[in-house]
Order: sequence, then structure tokens, then C-alpha cells
Amino acid sequence: MKWSLERKWITSGFGLSLLLMGAASMISYQNATQLITSSNQVKDTHEVMKNVIDIFATLTDAEAGRRGYILYREQSELKRYYQAMQSLDAKVKKLQQQLADDSYQQQQITKLKFLIAQRVQLSKQSINLKEVGKSSFAIQAPLLTQSNQNRNQIRETLTQMQAREEQLLQISVRHSQENIRNRMLIEFLGTFLSFAILLGVYALLYQQLVKRQEAEAIQQTLAQEKELSELKLRFFSMVSHEFRTPLSIILGSAQLLAQSNQQWTEEKKLKNLYRIQSSARSMNQLLTDILTLTRAEAGKLEFHPELIDLEAFCINLIEDLQFSNQQQHTIKFISQGNCTHAKLDENILYSVLSNLLSNAIKYSPPEGSIFLILSCESSAIFFQVKDNGIGIPGDFQEHLFEPFHRANNVGKVVGSGLGLAVVKKCLEIHHGEIYVDSEIGCGTSFTIKFFQQETIIVKSKLSSHD
Repeated sequence: MKWSLERKWITSGFGLSLLLMGAASMISYQNATQLITSSNQVKDTHEVMKNVIDIFATLTDAEAGRRGYILYREQSELKRYYQAMQSLDAKVKKLQQQLADDSYQQQQITKLKFLIAQRVQLSKQSINLKEVGKSSFAIQAPLLTQSNQNRNQIRETLTQMQAREEQLLQISVRHSQENIRNRMLIEFLGTFLSFAILLGVYALLYQQLVKRQEAEAIQQTLAQEKELSELKLRFFSMVSHEFRTPLSIILGSAQLLAQSNQQWTEEKKLKNLYRIQSSARSMNQLLTDILTLTRAEAGKLEFHPELIDLEAFCINLIEDLQFSNQQQHTIKFISQGNCTHAKLDENILYSVLSNLLSNAIKYSPPEGSIFLILSCESSAIFFQVKDNGIGIPGDFQEHLFEPFHRANNVGKVVGSGLGLAVVKKCLEIHHGEIYVDSEIGCGTSFTIKFFQQETIIVKSKLSSHD
């Protein structure tokens, strides 16, 4: 059968698009496998660094026991020394197993084992001298000098091993970041080229069948848009899943850091702890905003209005934000009128108000005051968030609710540009409205309105029926 030119073009286009999607999927799978490998390497590196620190701590404990025995002749201190040295062998063997594939680290471990054996010998000589009554400073001084030199050599060796692991960790993180960028670029290009080819194919079909198959073409286009939305939803769900593991690692590391027995000042521990926890909260908020936007665009964001206590809801929300607010902004709640209960979707309302209050905190000066005002009229309920922050330029306000758009006066304030887009999507689902009043350098006010046909205002008199 002889094929027409249009049929050849259509078949070639479908074949090329399938080839592109298959190649993009294969490369994406390989990058995902590399990400898993890098994640395991990061975990192993943290274990090695923890073991290195533990070995030095054990040596320090053993030295304290030896000194305690020499100074006070306490048998418990001698027992403490022997127990520490006994556990040290197992820890060194474990470290050697962990670094079996690194020839440089194996050389360092060999050196470390030699230094530890040397230290054991020096400690035995010191203890033997004590047991025969030769514990004067003049007799112990040479051994003490050798012991200090040995300890410095051990510390230097462990420091070099730790520096090596930190270098490997940085390389692994850099490779992971490169893999993520490559995967996103490949998937974007593959999808773009595939749809470009398919568009050309459908253009040829449209020229021949536009009158006879118009209804079918419309139905197919809707099906493709739905499929694209579902693919986008699955993609962001996958990204959120991949990011939750490093989030758990960050928070777990913060807990370990807070409980560490290292010779760190409390200020240094808390500074690192707050940095890790702040990063984790920012990443988690970013994931939440992306998922909310994606589910809203795909029509998957659920809407379940229920009767809620408005004042209690606002107070709980403020307490949540104050708990995570490190700059100590003051959030003041004001209730006007006689609003007590309303039929609203609590999750959507929480997302809207928390984003607005978080922005107010972010763009207000330290120790600044922020207001959350609840009021009602006969036809609607209002929530107002006011601050005295940097304000929003007038020429930017028309792009205020577009994703990834930020004003040019935010300076070094970190943000994703998703918060107000999430607010807008949530309000569309809840059939609410939002109004903005802002002036540069004076602050911003956001007012949210829920109409009475979408809400039920319950007066305080209602409690008299109980």
C-alpha cells in the first residue's frame, strides 16, 4: 500500500516524539538512580564523621581515666580507662570497614592505629610507674611530653580524615545538584520538543479533517490538557517526596547537634541549630505552596466548608506563627462586631491567612507590629492583615498574584514568589475576594472578603440554646 505524504509525516512525527519521550525518561531514570546513590553517600559520610568524632571522644575519656588514676589512685578511674580503650578497638574496626573503598583514608587509619598503639604503650608505662610508686612529676614528665605529642598527632590525623569526608560530602552534594538541574532540563526539553512535533502532526490532521472531526478534536484536546495536569501533579508529588528525605536528615542533624557532647559553646550550637531548622521550615513551606498551586490548577484541591470558631482559629494561627518567628514580631488580633462562628474551609483559610501573615513578618522591620483584624457585616465576613513594612510598588500590584513574581524593592529578603499566588488560588476555590492597599515605606493591608451566601455567621446569642 502506498502511503501519502501526510501519512508519512504523521507517522514520522509520532515515532520521533515517542523516541524523544523514551530517551528523556531513560535519562531521567538514570539521574534519579544517581540521586539515590548520592543520598546514600551523604548518609555514609555523616556516619563516618560521627564515628571519627566518637573515636576522639573515647580517647579523651580514656585519657581522663588514666589521669584520674595517677592523680587520685582511684580504681574506678583505672576501670574507666580500660573500658574506653576496649571500646576503642571496635570503633576503629568499624571506621576501617566504612572506609574500605578509600585508599587515602585506609592510609590514615593505618597511621591512626599505630598512634593509638603507641598511646596505649605510653599509658601502660605511666600506669606501671604509678603502681610501683614512681609517680613524681620528674619521672612522669617525659611520658607526659610524649603523650601530648601523640595526642596532637592523633587529633591531626582525625582532623585530616574528617576534612577528607567533608570534601567528599561537598562533591556528592554538588553532583546531586547537577543531576537535579540536568533532569529538569532534559524533561523540559523532551516534553517541549514532543509537544511541538505533536502539534505539527495535529496541524496536518486538522487541515484534512477539520469539518468532519471537529467535535472529536475538541474532546481529544481536553483529554490532553487533563493528562498534562495529572502529569504535572505527579511530578510535583515526586519532587516533594524526594525533598522530604533531606528535610528529615536536616531536622535529625539539628537534634543531634543540640544534644552533642562536643566542646562547643551553647551559642554556637544554638546558632547552627536555628540555621538548620530555619532552612527546613523554608523548604517545607516551599513544597506546601507548590503542591497547593499544582492541586488547585489540576482541580484536585478539596473544598470542605465546616462551622468553625473564628476567634479561636485566629488565636491558634497566631500562636503557630509566633512559635516559629525568630525576629519576635508582635502579631495583634482584633475582633470587631459580633462574629463568632462561620462555615468556612479551615485548611484553605489557614493557608490564606498564614501566607499573608508570613509575608507581613518577612517584609516588616524587626520588632514591628502586625495586625490581624476580624470583622463582619450583614452580607460578608472580613479578615484584614496589616503591617508597617516596606510596602508594594504601585506598578507591580497588577502582577501581585502571579507565581514567581516579586517586587523590585524586596532587597535581600528571601522568598519564592508563590505565597500570594497560593492565596489567590485558595480564594477562587472558596469564592472569596481580596483587596490590597499599600504604600512604599508605610506598610501594606490585605483585606479578604467572604460573602454570606458562602458563609454562615453565628451570633453569640446562639450559645443560649445549649
